[in-house]
Amino acid sequence: MNPEALKLWRAPQWAFSILLALLGMLGPFSIDTYIPAFAGISQSLGATPVQMQQTLSAYLFGFAFMALFHGSFSDSFGRRPVVLWGLAAFTIASVGCALAQSIGQLIFFRAMQGLSTGAGIVVSRAVIRDVYPPSQAQKVMSQVTIFFGVAPAIAPMVGGWLLVHASWHGIFWFLTGVGVFLWLANFFLLPETLHPTQRQHFHIKNLMAGYWKLGSDPRFVLLALASGIPFNGMFLYVLSAPVFLGDHLGLQPQQFFWFFILTISGIMGGAFVSGRVAGKISPKRQIRNGFLIMLIIGLLNLAANLVFKAHVSWALFPIAIFAFGWAMMVPVVTLLVLDLHPDRRGMASSLQMFVGSTANGLVAGVISPLVMHSTVALAASSVLMMCLGLGAWVFIRRKWPEIGQHVVNV
Repeated sequence: MNPEALKLWRAPQWAFSILLALLGMLGPFSIDTYIPAFAGISQSLGATPVQMQQTLSAYLFGFAFMALFHGSFSDSFGRRPVVLWGLAAFTIASVGCALAQSIGQLIFFRAMQGLSTGAGIVVSRAVIRDVYPPSQAQKVMSQVTIFFGVAPAIAPMVGGWLLVHASWHGIFWFLTGVGVFLWLANFFLLPETLHPTQRQHFHIKNLMAGYWKLGSDPRFVLLALASGIPFNGMFLYVLSAPVFLGDHLGLQPQQFFWFFILTISGIMGGAFVSGRVAGKISPKRQIRNGFLIMLIIGLLNLAANLVFKAHVSWALFPIAIFAFGWAMMVPVVTLLVLDLHPDRRGMASSLQMFVGSTANGLVAGVISPLVMHSTVALAASSVLMMCLGLGAWVFIRRKWPEIGQHVVNV
C-alpha cells in the first residue's frame, strides 16, 4: 500500500470507484459490443463465418497475451502512464475498426484493441490495493466487479441498438468516443498511486525473476484458477445467448433483454453483498459461500435440464443466481492474489488476468460452439468450469489453511 495513500484522492470514494470501474469494464465491454453486427459486417466485407470468428479470437488472444505485461510495466513505470498509453492505443484501434475496408483490416485492428484494453482492468486492480487497506479494498473491488460482470451482458444490447439506429461502423465509432472520454477522464483525474520507493527496476532479468516467482508459486496459480475459470460458467451463456435464448427458449431478439437484466441483477446483488460483509466475515467463509451457491444452483440447473425441456419460465433464473455467487466471492479471491506478493501486485494482476482471459478465449472459440446447441451440454459445461475453480480453492484450503483465514494488512 502506498504510504501516502490518504493524500492521493481527496474526492469521495464512490467517484474513485466509478473511475476505476469504467477502466475495468472497457475490456469485457469491447469484446461483445459488435457481436450483434456479425451478419451485417460479414455481408459488408464479404467475410465468411470463420473469418468473423477470427475477429473475436484475435481480440481475445491479443487481450490475453498483453495482459501478461500491462501490470509488469506498471510496476516499473507507474500505473498512470500504462493506463494512458493503453487507452490511446485502444482509441486508435477503434478508429481503424470503424474505417476497415476488408476483413483482414478488421481482424488486425481488433487484435490491436485486444492488446491495449487489458491495461485498464489489470492496472485498476493494482491501483485499488495501492490506495486502500484490505477491508476497504474489498468494498471498492466489489464495486468494480459490478461493472466488470455487467459489461459483457449489456454490451450486445448497446451494440444491437447502434446497429439498428446507425450501422456496424457506428459501433466502433462509439467505442472510439468511449476511448477518448476515458483518456481525458484519467488524464485529469487519475493520480499516480505507485510510490517511487515501490517501483521495480525494469530489465529482463528482474522481469523474468518476477514471472518465475509468481508462476512457480502453486498458491498463486491455484488462486488465479479459482478466480478466473468460474466466471465462464456464466459467460458461456452470454456467448451462447442467440442460440440459447432464440432456439432453445423461443424468445424474439427484442426479448433477450430479460436474460441480461436478470444476469446483471445477480452480479450487482452478489457484489453488493461482498462489499457489505467486507471486514465482517473471513475471506475463506465468503469464498466458500460463493462457491456453495454456484455449486448448488449449477447442479439444480443441470438436473432440471436433464428432466425437463428448457422453458423461459425457469431457465433464466439459475444463471442469475450463479452470477450472484460468482460476484460474491471473486473480489475476495482477487485481493488474495494481489496480496501474495505485495511487491509484484501489477504483475500478479497481469498473470491473473492472463489466466482468466485465456479461459474466456477457449470458451468463446471452442467450448461455446460445441455445446450451445444443447441445454444439457450448456448446463454441464457451466458446472464443470465452476468445479475446476472450486477444486483449486479446496486444494488451497487443505494445503495452506492460513490463506483466507483473516484479512492481511500489508
